[in-house]
Amino acid sequence: MSATDMNMMSRIVFYEDRNFQGRSYECSGDCSDMSSYMSRCHSCRVERGCFMVYDRTNYMGNQYFMRRGEYADYMSMFGWNDCIRSCRMIPMHRGSYRMRIYERENFGGQMYEMMDDCDNIMDRYRMSNCMSCHVMDGHWLMYEQPHYRGRMMYMRPGEYRSFMNMGMGMGHMRFMSMRRIMDSYY
Repeated sequence: MSATDMNMMSRIVFYEDRNFQGRSYECSGDCSDMSSYMSRCHSCRVERGCFMVYDRTNYMGNQYFMRRGEYADYMSMFGWNDCIRSCRMIPMHRGSYRMRIYERENFGGQMYEMMDDCDNIMDRYRMSNCMSCHVMDGHWLMYEQPHYRGRMMYMRPGEYRSFMNMGMGMGHMRFMSMRRIMDSYY
C-alpha cells in the first residue's frame, strides 16, 4: 500500500465520554475545532494512521501523538485537565529524514544536522539548547526533556525560526530530544 493510500485511509473516532461511550465523531483529516461536532471528548480510538491531538482549537496548546490503538481515558493517561479540541492527521513519510537544529533562535549558534532519533542533544552534541530548526525531510516529534519525555511538538517540513509562542501557550520552549515519526507507527 502506498503512503498516499495510507493517508487517505487514516481515521480517528472521538467519543464524548470515557470508555468509548456517548456521541462520537469520526475524522480522517485535520479538524481545527471539534466543538461544532461534540461538546467534549474524553476517549478516542485511532483505527488507522497517526494523529496529533491538541487541547485547544486551531492546533494550539498541549499536544500529544496518537498512533493506532484505543485511548479509553486519555486525560488521566496524558495528565491533561482539558479535552481534545483539535486534531491533525500526520501524513505517512517514506524516504529519508533530515533536520537541522540550532542552538539559538533564527538559526543562530551551533548547528547540527540530524538524520535519526536523538534521545539527548546535550549528550550527543554538547548542546544545552535547541531554539530553532529547519525540517527538510520527514515528520518529527520534539520533546522538552531528554529521552522523549515531557511536552512534545509535531514538526513537519519547514523552517521554525523560534519556538517562542508556537501555539503551546507556555511561552518559551526548549527541546532536548527528537524522534522521527516512522512508517512502522502506522
